Order: sequence, then C-alpha cells, then structure tokens
Amino acid sequence: MTYRLVVDSAQLEEQIINLSPDQLHYLKRVLRLQNGQTFIVLDGKGTTLLVSLEDKRAKILELLKQRNELSRKIHLMVALPKGSGFEDIIRSCTELGVTSFMPICTERTLLLPSQGKLDRWRKISKEATEQCEREIVPQILPPVELPVAISNLDLEIISAYLCLTRDNGIPHLGESTIPQEREILLAIGPEGGWSQREIEVFLASGFNAVSLGNRILRTVTAPLAAVAMINAILKE
Repeated sequence: MTYRLVVDSAQLEEQIINLSPDQLHYLKRVLRLQNGQTFIVLDGKGTTLLVSLEDKRAKILELLKQRNELSRKIHLMVALPKGSGFEDIIRSCTELGVTSFMPICTERTLLLPSQGKLDRWRKISKEATEQCEREIVPQILPPVELPVAISNLDLEIISAYLCLTRDNGIPHLGESTIPQEREILLAIGPEGGWSQREIEVFLASGFNAVSLGNRILRTVTAPLAAVAMINAILKE
C-alpha cells in the first residue's frame, strides 16, 4: 500500500517538499516510514507526486498521471443537520466525488456553526481525500443563508436540482437527463424538509425539482443517495 498525504502548495520548493511537524509525526510515528521509503503527495488541486522521505523533507521522484476524478463537477448544497451529521456527509460524499460543499442555514436549521467547525470540516475533507485516493480536495464554503447561497450561483453553467421526497408528478433524479458539459448542483433540505416558501424560491431561481423516491430519507442519507444516482447516470 502506498500512503497518500495532502500538502499545501506553499510547501513545494523545486524538487523538495517541506513537511510540517504534524505530517512528520504521522509519517514517522504513525506509519513508521523510514528515510528512503516512498509515499504519494497531493497538492489538493490535481497534482499527484511520488516522493521519498528524506529526514524532515520529501524528495520529489516523479509526477504521476492519475484520473480518479469524475468527468463533471458535482456541487452539494446542504441544509446543516444537527450534531455531527455534516461531518458524515463530507466524509462519504468526498468518497463519491463531490467537488464542493455549500452548507446553508434555512428556516428549519438548528446548527449555527463557528469558525472552528469550518476548520474541522476542511480537515475532514482533506483526510477523506487521502483515504479514497482522489486528486482534488473538495472545497467547503462558509455557511450562509439560503438566499445568499442562491445569489452566488452561476446557473448558466450549472444544472441545479432541488431534491424532494414523496412529491408526485416530478421526475425521479435517477431518470434525469443531465445536459452535456454542465456542472451539477444538488440541494438537500434539513430535518423536516424545505418550507413551501423555500421551494418557491428555488423554483423561481431556475432549479429543477426532482424526487429521491417515496421513502423519507435522513438529512445525512439523502446526499449520499443523490450523489450515487448522479454517479450512476454518468456511469462513473
């Protein structure tokens, strides 16, 4: 098994990577790597390098060409669930290929996160990227109110889907035809679902209403189901 480590681009210096104390502890104390042993370094933006451990630094040996990312960008807009639910969403949906996470506060949102929460979410995203052998660390945006999140979107390049449950007369997400060459955005509601006013705001903004099926899904389950359906449509 070849171990993977995400580093900041500022740590790269010509053919050398300057490792932080925490990274050195992980490599030498946790993984028990010795000088000369190899591992993989990612810059989180698509560059993958084979390196060897050299005391407190890593020596770049080879630029690797890997294609582990989806062919389309998938953005996930999620009404923040209570407790640690959003952490579970980040871990699982990073594995499924999500490009960015957009946490939002809605009429029924119970969690009001601090800056410390955002830092933890980004750390979890980085660790999940290392574990599932992706090349790009998903972006996690700061939480904002729903109207602000919608106003920041460019729906000229994004196909946006409002995910609902038990709504007759709307197409199932799994049967949707996604336009070519467009990014994909999935909006997942809070415990208790979207309010009627929020649904009207989404539809007026150009979102397509889609169903995730007849069963009631938890807020931490619905994103996984929706992203897995998109993976199936893309056959990836």
